[in-house]
Amino acid sequence: MLDLINVAYDTQIPNNVGLSTDKRVLKALERWHPGYINWWNDLIPEKFQKSLIYLRTAVSVDPKGWAKFDYVKMPEYRWGVLLAPQVEDRIIPCGEHYGKPAWQEVPGEYRSMLRRLIVIQGDTEPASVEQQRHLGKTAPSLYDMRNLFQVNVEEGRHLWAMVYLLQKYFGADGREEADDLLRRQSGSEEAPRMLGAFNEVTPDWLSFFMFTYFTDRDGKMQLESLAQSGFDPLSRTCRFMLTEEAHHMFVGETGVGRIVERTCQAMNDAGITDPYDIEKIRALGVIDLPTIQKKLNLHYTLSLDLFGQEVSTNAANAFNAGIKGRYMETKIEDDHQLHNDTYPVSQLVDGNIEVVDSPALSAINMRLRDDYTRDAAGGVGRWNRVIAKAGIEFELSLPHEGFHRQIGVFTGAPVTPEGRVIAKDEWDARRGEWLPTGADGDFIQSLMIPVSEPGKFAGWIAPPRVGIDNKPGDFEYVQLYMA
Repeated sequence: MLDLINVAYDTQIPNNVGLSTDKRVLKALERWHPGYINWWNDLIPEKFQKSLIYLRTAVSVDPKGWAKFDYVKMPEYRWGVLLAPQVEDRIIPCGEHYGKPAWQEVPGEYRSMLRRLIVIQGDTEPASVEQQRHLGKTAPSLYDMRNLFQVNVEEGRHLWAMVYLLQKYFGADGREEADDLLRRQSGSEEAPRMLGAFNEVTPDWLSFFMFTYFTDRDGKMQLESLAQSGFDPLSRTCRFMLTEEAHHMFVGETGVGRIVERTCQAMNDAGITDPYDIEKIRALGVIDLPTIQKKLNLHYTLSLDLFGQEVSTNAANAFNAGIKGRYMETKIEDDHQLHNDTYPVSQLVDGNIEVVDSPALSAINMRLRDDYTRDAAGGVGRWNRVIAKAGIEFELSLPHEGFHRQIGVFTGAPVTPEGRVIAKDEWDARRGEWLPTGADGDFIQSLMIPVSEPGKFAGWIAPPRVGIDNKPGDFEYVQLYMA
């Protein structure tokens, strides 16, 4: 009987889907594997391929004990195909097929739509690793370097998760799409990644922490909605991916929190009470709170754009087909079909922001984005408690949904972070108040000096409260290879 809990290591690709008896898919994945390793070695992450990293590796999909920790060289990490256990008698949770048995094979009428969703999700996984490939060289500690590489290898495994679905269920089309996932590259002019936020650079560690907090949280919301899919293999794949994704957001939230903590500590030690006394604060070798707010503004708004149009026919079709649900679909108390329901959506009408009731079916993206905003607000509140505890009068906040948008009803609209519509000329003149400038970036870069002694941390970030896998503060999370 197939063991759906423990991970089998009897093939080149670790898995709990019985690849040893599914020769066609196994051979397809083995043919894809060398291209993946070439991609990893050529691009990711620069200069650290021979170092030993203290990484967790999945050995089970049981949430009580699914991973083990050990030193491994990243190119030798055992990426695999892992699905959450099948739920007996699972039904399609939404749309016109609501209540019918979940599909174990791709329904023919939705084949193209499903493939597109899987490819888009798959494309984001290697993209984020490509964006972060230079960060190891400026890591503020071995602890942080290890966390970066853990995120990297797990994003690589998430790519494998999507490639498995393409190879097993979509035939020649799926194999071609799987190859294209390695052909595209973040920021490439000829073959960029599919979503705009994944073609942006990640130039420094504050950007990395903001990315893993905000953009990986978008990934969480997308995975949560795909986990509701009536196509059961996709649902099971995403349910296990969410287990790993939680660590990525933890890295982001605690990373930003540690930067905030160190800044407040340095201000208090120097007797600086005004958070806007930027020159004096930066002279302490820490990142001032207003600049942290600018970075927050940038990454939050880039992440909002990933949700697409507020009112979307494509999103409505995916929901109606039952192949993508809402966040926590099964816990929502309605008919799960949205025939006559409405949902509030902001619009820009004659220079004013108005909220109108739109058909809930076509406002699926808007609802998911609102769920995201509520989820993202939690960490911001915890950062603010650090500031308040330090006795500093400053509060970080999420900007208005209309601020700095490139997709949706507010595309290019001159909306302030507070939600006020102003003249375009004024917005352009004040852009540097709200978003990072070149000078801000240069200052942050000046702090990006690596620290590689176990237990030591760069002066702009506080140590973590607890080590990974309960290791002591001076644990050597990365054993650097010295050529």
